[in-house]
Amino acid sequence: MHTIVHISDLHFGMENLTIADTLIEEIRQIDPAAVVVSGDLTQRARTKQYLAAKSFLEKIDYPQIIIPGNHDVPLFDVMRRTLAPLDRYKKYITNDLNPFFYNGEVAIYGINTARSLTWKAGRISFAQMEQIQKAFDSIDDAVFKVLVTHHPFIPSTGRFHEDIVGRGEHAVEVIAESGVDLLLAGHLHHGYSGDIKAYYPNADRSVISAQAGTAISRRFTRKGNGYNVITVDNYEIDIEIRNFRNGMFSETARMKYYKIQDQWERRDTIDTKRLDAFLESSAA
Repeated sequence: MHTIVHISDLHFGMENLTIADTLIEEIRQIDPAAVVVSGDLTQRARTKQYLAAKSFLEKIDYPQIIIPGNHDVPLFDVMRRTLAPLDRYKKYITNDLNPFFYNGEVAIYGINTARSLTWKAGRISFAQMEQIQKAFDSIDDAVFKVLVTHHPFIPSTGRFHEDIVGRGEHAVEVIAESGVDLLLAGHLHHGYSGDIKAYYPNADRSVISAQAGTAISRRFTRKGNGYNVITVDNYEIDIEIRNFRNGMFSETARMKYYKIQDQWERRDTIDTKRLDAFLESSAA
């Protein structure tokens, strides 16, 4: 099994340095295979904020899959927003807008869903859908595949007005065909997970979507600062949500999914006999 640390919405410019230092130390203790940063590294895409984000990321000595968010596009500088929306991101963070990680057993691919013509919403282009397919089609089916975006594919329970990614209904077909089992995103500052099949009737197989909260920022959040520790293999996804309380991060929620007959099922919804049979066959 492999562990992925999933952090998001750092919002440097409104960061809490104490929480940032605590998070870095936790990541070192977890010793993950990779760290995913799903966008909004800065509050207003200013040079000083990018330099602070760069300094923070340099302290994380693990493979990183980093993508921009809508806050990483300048809001008030109209000229820069229009002509060079991610030039500072490329200069200070990474020039790679399609980061890819592969260690033989896990493949993680990131795409940019932020757009300069909108200040908050995001979308996936048809060209990016082709890129997703190309990135994963050459990877063996036995490899666990993860796609990272800033904008989420599914809203949290009972909040269907939330900003989900545009053209998601088209993208899920490509995602399913490409063998992706896990989607990672941020944007909403709230940690939760679910199956895309509950939201997209056209999805012909289940794919788990996991959201991370805001890791270190002082911006509004429902449940305080938090991040995800995710452990995966071909038949199991364990998502631990860790929130900052009383000077430390601790587990506040945990969801486990098992892949039974090529469909992901949440552990607490599986019949006991079916679960026992699955666990017995997996151990064989």
